[in-house]
Amino acid sequence: MKSLNRDCGGRCSKYILLIFAAMLPVLAHKKFSAALTILSAAATFKFFNYKLSHHSHMNNRLALIDMGTNTFHLMITEVNPDGSRRDLVKVKLPVRLGQGGISQGAIAPEPYARALATLKDFKAQIEAHGVSAVRAMATSMVRNAANGAAFVQDIREQTGIEVEVISGDREAELIYFGVRSAGVLDEQKALIIDIGGGSVEFIICNKREIFWKRSFELGAQRLMDRFFQQDPIPAESIAAEKAFLQEQLQPLTEAIAIHKPSVLVGSSGTFDTLCDIDAMRKGDTSRFPLPPPASALAVTDFYQIYADLLRKNHDERLAIPGMLEMRVDLIVVAGILIDFVLQQYQLQEIRVSAYALKEGVLQEMLNR
Repeated sequence: MKSLNRDCGGRCSKYILLIFAAMLPVLAHKKFSAALTILSAAATFKFFNYKLSHHSHMNNRLALIDMGTNTFHLMITEVNPDGSRRDLVKVKLPVRLGQGGISQGAIAPEPYARALATLKDFKAQIEAHGVSAVRAMATSMVRNAANGAAFVQDIREQTGIEVEVISGDREAELIYFGVRSAGVLDEQKALIIDIGGGSVEFIICNKREIFWKRSFELGAQRLMDRFFQQDPIPAESIAAEKAFLQEQLQPLTEAIAIHKPSVLVGSSGTFDTLCDIDAMRKGDTSRFPLPPPASALAVTDFYQIYADLLRKNHDERLAIPGMLEMRVDLIVVAGILIDFVLQQYQLQEIRVSAYALKEGVLQEMLNR
């Protein structure tokens, strides 16, 4: 905007000088008032005409990038003057940034290269759509990786995209904004769970406020590296994961005892896939190609799917209608986490938000 104003000011000055030169004969006849009136009107007309013509080329298209540990998301959306929006691009790609490196605390060479190639493609799509503002967020894998800062610098140098590496607490806050905008929250206290590849965010809230939030470095990729050594997963590995969760989630257990949420709200990712599988089991194709912002998943339906996931191997799970290849293994350890939360905290209802971090960033941008 500053460059636009400078450019406009420079051109308007030229117009004013030309008009002033044209008015010299009038000035010679001492008709200062008439000359100045014409000069002022002409300059004002030219300034606003220039400004409007340039603003007509500007747009209200925004791009949001969520660089997750497992999945990279790109959303390009057009915001209308009334606040409604039209999504032009919604892409999710299994970059698997944490593959081969999450347990070692660094981004491994292959996913590092995959991520850069993906972001170059995102940049091309952003430029093709004439986007006016870009926000890119990196989460657990990048904030904990020894080479995270070098990775962010390489992204800046190779794509021009400025990446914000956000804290777990900030991630939880943005997820809340996104989930709230999906319309799944009401006056009841709810426990939001967002199961990422690197971290899991828990937020106790209702539609009005956050009562408690915390990010735990217990994402599905970390759990898989630790507990999913045999496929199908054996009973002792399931028990070991649950014992680990009981120990690690003690702060959540204490917060639940205080705030007593009654509803589990799953945020995107694994929960979207569980809803897709549930819909396909019932012959419902309404979730495809894009799910609605808000859905419900009966607890009994979850447990039917969960039992199926536990007894099947990789290839058998991949054959389940509605399954995504990018989640075919991670969904097993994520399912164990969901089972643990439902049982441990006696939650009787599951709601699902298709909106998460990137939609939260969008809500924050729109509210500024």
